[in-house]
Amino acid sequence: MALALLTGYPGFIGRRLAAKLLDEHPDLPVAALVEPRMLDAAKEAAAGTERIELVAGDIAERGLGLDDATYKRLTSEVTHVFHLAAIYNLAVPLPVATRVNVGGTGNVLDLCLAADNLERLAYVSTAYVAGNRTGIVYEHELVMGQGFKNHYESTKFQAEVWVRHLMERVPTTILRPAIVVGDSSTGETQKFDGPYYILRTISRMERSGRAVPQFGHSEALFNVVPVDYIVSAIAAMAFDPAATGETLHLTDPEPLESHELFEALSNEYAGRAPHFRIPPRLVEASLRFEPIRTAFGGTPRESIVYLNHPVAFDARRAIELLTPHDLRPPQFRDYVGPMVEFFRAHEEDPALVPG
Repeated sequence: MALALLTGYPGFIGRRLAAKLLDEHPDLPVAALVEPRMLDAAKEAAAGTERIELVAGDIAERGLGLDDATYKRLTSEVTHVFHLAAIYNLAVPLPVATRVNVGGTGNVLDLCLAADNLERLAYVSTAYVAGNRTGIVYEHELVMGQGFKNHYESTKFQAEVWVRHLMERVPTTILRPAIVVGDSSTGETQKFDGPYYILRTISRMERSGRAVPQFGHSEALFNVVPVDYIVSAIAAMAFDPAATGETLHLTDPEPLESHELFEALSNEYAGRAPHFRIPPRLVEASLRFEPIRTAFGGTPRESIVYLNHPVAFDARRAIELLTPHDLRPPQFRDYVGPMVEFFRAHEEDPALVPG
């Protein structure tokens, strides 16, 4: 019996990926590993879908926190594992990030090694395992002597090292998304973080009657991709024999520079371009203070570095493999409208505002 095991449910990407798998593979049931504290949300997300089995567990525990019978059943039935679960908070403490992002990946790998009929592990990493590297980063590269901007990056790097170490024993495709934003058609997203802090800043300035500022290193590329592209790419590559053993950048091959992205968001939301530019170092230093963070839409200091980091991600192998599936990331200007429209309609929703 074929079975897909999915971690990271009912997260934003995980929930959509489960629906995609069920739609495209009618004979493939999905077992979603769900933290006990998320079971109610998972039940709500899976309501009316008989082919999703919710399995209470924890990737950070040995054996995934499962009883022996459940673990044995999964290892005998699973054919595809989709490992999405991680802590994405840029300010996460190192012990927590290590336990979940590194230890959790190791525990998933243990299950993969024990699985009798595993056909593929689709491991979702991040393009930012590149850390503080500048210039062009290629898909085959990983250990390049880089440092890291935060513990999220460093622990995802450690986890990918572990995954790569076992690729000869576990058939794997590594997928490295850039910064993920809402659906390219509807704009729907789960949280107004990342580039949405720019929109929140623009909104605050508009409401107060102040001029909209621009911050971020003008020449730095800011790489964002819509969630529907990410989900479609993961689902396609997990079943494509050519993707076995590959590491793929799910990034925009033609990203905007930071100032262009800021201008596109400001024009779409406020109908005008930013009036002046604040130097990146001044913004980063100012965000140490709560009143300044509030004025800038709650922007955390840790996120500003991504507006200032001159790095580009080569995605030629990903584009080569995804093209036969009619997949290519849309350009930001093609979906900035739905993105802003969804934000405008929901910007007061406390469920979407990062806590």
